[in-house]
Amino acid sequence: MNLRDLEYLVALAEERHFRKAAEKCFVSQPTLSGQLRKLEEELGVLLMERTSRRVLFTPAGEAITAQARRVLAATKELRDIARTFTEPMSGELHIGLIPTVGPYLLPYIIPALKQHFPELHIYLYEAQTQVLLKQLADGELDCLILARLDNMDNFGALPLYDEPMLLALPADHPWAGRGSIALGELKGEKLLMLEDGHCLREQAMGFCFAAGIGEDSHFQATSLETLRNMVAAGSGLTLIPRLAVSRHNGELGVKYLSVTDPEPSRNIALLYRLHSVRRPCFNEMAKVIGELVRNLL
Repeated sequence: MNLRDLEYLVALAEERHFRKAAEKCFVSQPTLSGQLRKLEEELGVLLMERTSRRVLFTPAGEAITAQARRVLAATKELRDIARTFTEPMSGELHIGLIPTVGPYLLPYIIPALKQHFPELHIYLYEAQTQVLLKQLADGELDCLILARLDNMDNFGALPLYDEPMLLALPADHPWAGRGSIALGELKGEKLLMLEDGHCLREQAMGFCFAAGIGEDSHFQATSLETLRNMVAAGSGLTLIPRLAVSRHNGELGVKYLSVTDPEPSRNIALLYRLHSVRRPCFNEMAKVIGELVRNLL
């Protein structure tokens, strides 16, 4: 048994398809299939049922795959420990971001990170919060950049910046000529929201419910860009994070107002596994990102 065999097993568990798993591991399908058969022979158990249409893991296969994930994560941790003592700002770094942060933050910070840390090879992954938290816990990702929620106490966190939310409304709306609006003035209104699973939805609805603002249940968006286009079409109002406004202010038939009393906002943080040996790297990254975005805001 070797680590490569465990990588094949985990890849197959994720893809549930031999060809796709082989492509993911950059080997031929016969190589991957043959090594997994040898692994089964060595362990003395059947790990999966092979059919013409799909791959079904046995209970033993599921349990051994779960342990394989932990072994691979621990192996990566050993490499990270060695790198921390030699070149903390070098090597691979796998970062997860939520969809309401990634597209609007990355264009600003990636050039800065490449400039400050040229030996750091950054890999980026976008998914919703709960998926990212699981990937971080499983060791598939090194850190996350997302909006902090109350259920994240099991991870370490470095605050990056506080991001206000602006009210987006159609350009021909009666309020469009104003520069700001008090949250209480929106009482009785119904706002367009993202679908379940987006942490921005939870945060926006928290502010809205406290102020007596409802949700327009006729439509839920999968992205901020869909929300923005719905507002431009005159379908309603919504809250948009400040960085998502920067490139669109005055365009697309949407007007943005500052919201006060109180100002809706979210705290964007860098999350990492507690006791991660890459903490020095995260500290340096957080300094660069935080300073850059605070100047933007």
